[in-house]
Amino acid sequence: MLNRFSLGSILIAGLVLTFTGCSNTQVGTIQISPSTQALTADQTVQFIATGVIGHGAHPTSSQDVTNLVTWSSSTTDVATVSSSGLATAVSAGTTTITASMAGSASATATITVTGASGGGGSSAAASLTIIPGAQSVAMPGQTSQFIAIGTATNGATEDLTSLVSWTSSSEQVAKISSAGLATAFGQGTTTITAIFTHANNSVITGTATLTVMGGTSEPVVAISVYPGSVSLSASGQTAQLVALGTSGSTGLNRDVTNAAQLKWTSAVPTIASVTANGLVAGVSAGTTTIMAEWTNPDTTVESATADITVSLTSAPEPLLSLTIIPGAITVGDLQDTGQFLAIGTFATVPYVRDLTNAPGTTWISSFPDTFPVNTNSGGTPSASAGIVTAYGTGTAAIIAEATSPDGTIQTATATFSCPLVLPNPNGNPPTPGSCWTGQVGPLKATLTVFGEGLNTTDWLVTASSATGTPDVIHCGPGWAANGQTGGSVCVGIYPIGSTVILTTPAQAGAAFGGWTFNCTPTAPITAAGPNSCRIVLGTTNASVGAIFN
Repeated sequence: MLNRFSLGSILIAGLVLTFTGCSNTQVGTIQISPSTQALTADQTVQFIATGVIGHGAHPTSSQDVTNLVTWSSSTTDVATVSSSGLATAVSAGTTTITASMAGSASATATITVTGASGGGGSSAAASLTIIPGAQSVAMPGQTSQFIAIGTATNGATEDLTSLVSWTSSSEQVAKISSAGLATAFGQGTTTITAIFTHANNSVITGTATLTVMGGTSEPVVAISVYPGSVSLSASGQTAQLVALGTSGSTGLNRDVTNAAQLKWTSAVPTIASVTANGLVAGVSAGTTTIMAEWTNPDTTVESATADITVSLTSAPEPLLSLTIIPGAITVGDLQDTGQFLAIGTFATVPYVRDLTNAPGTTWISSFPDTFPVNTNSGGTPSASAGIVTAYGTGTAAIIAEATSPDGTIQTATATFSCPLVLPNPNGNPPTPGSCWTGQVGPLKATLTVFGEGLNTTDWLVTASSATGTPDVIHCGPGWAANGQTGGSVCVGIYPIGSTVILTTPAQAGAAFGGWTFNCTPTAPITAAGPNSCRIVLGTTNASVGAIFN
């Protein structure tokens, strides 16, 4: 079999013979063009090798010897080169391309491969594997490190841990950092997903599971009951109450109306009764309180109440039922929106009415941080209530609560989903109708609150969630609930563009000195308080300090 070097020798001999009568004729040196080249991953460049031929005392001449030399790359993980001099960029770095020929000097050129970090680019990986594929930790608070390994078609591997986008399917169970470090928050199992995007926008993905074996589920730090007050007839008129629980570390709300840990009770059952599912019925004239009481696994208790007024009048022509149309919406990408309509059925003409933007209709999301819903409980003209926006993956319960002019109340529930469907194995984009987290920039901002000054004993700063749940942020030793105090540094997560009002109540033993520069006071600052300020969360995280002396 004729090898490359034998063929090269024959062709070189042919070159020599063309200069008959001249001695000392040979390829003396080699030159490569271009001498340097910058590429991004998957780009190519054709190198040309030129042989300089000597003729004794005569002037030299040159000949294209690209296909006669031996080509090599010093670092094939950065770039490879074919036998014909075609180089292909693989991953970020620098490599030396060498062209050599037996009996002649060699020549070199340099390739520098660049690529964007933090979201993909400079890699030839064809598949992605997360190590370990399954991991368990004993208790909340413990961590587990995941590593993303990319594998090229030639079998070469590279660590892509810092270049992929990491997500956790259930942040109530565990959250994962941009470096692949998962932190357990509550008992359960979550899917850890890594997505790597190449420079040509093709993607590869890998998944693993993290199980938190012990501990308890995410504790509830606050309960809210909707509606807060109801008027009923003693003729047996009913109203449905809804309870939402606020998780401690995430500030997310979930519908706990029917949860086993929630107990519904009536202070005076002879006036109004309540079922285990929060359905209230008028019994006799008077007023009473309905309580929703949540017991955490650590025996701490959170509760909320609704005021019930029952009259002896006959049941008014009520709002008979409320329906959300459609019953479910699924969107295909982050920041996509869906419009729900609230349709009420009444006992009098007109029997069917659109209550979407009615002043008496309130819209609630079980996950307001991830899937906030517009509401119009204030009756703003030309409002756009019932619109939900996806700021993450998963599913939320969307609740519409409608109060008619006669005081009757009805609720309805729908679902809003942004499911994460991974790309096809062959590298194609995700199937239609999937919520692909690699498509857009940051969607949520973290607000950090801390205390400044000399007071470390009784200062307090509070803030509501993006949808109005009070005291989701409760920072400082001045907060006391269930035997616990607020931390010295607290965080809250809000959709990008949210306006947050921070408040410090009147301080008996402290003089308030003001806010840090980025939080605008809503009124002149007084030493005794109360004081508040407003901050708009832009495209980056923010921190606010409250100064106490």
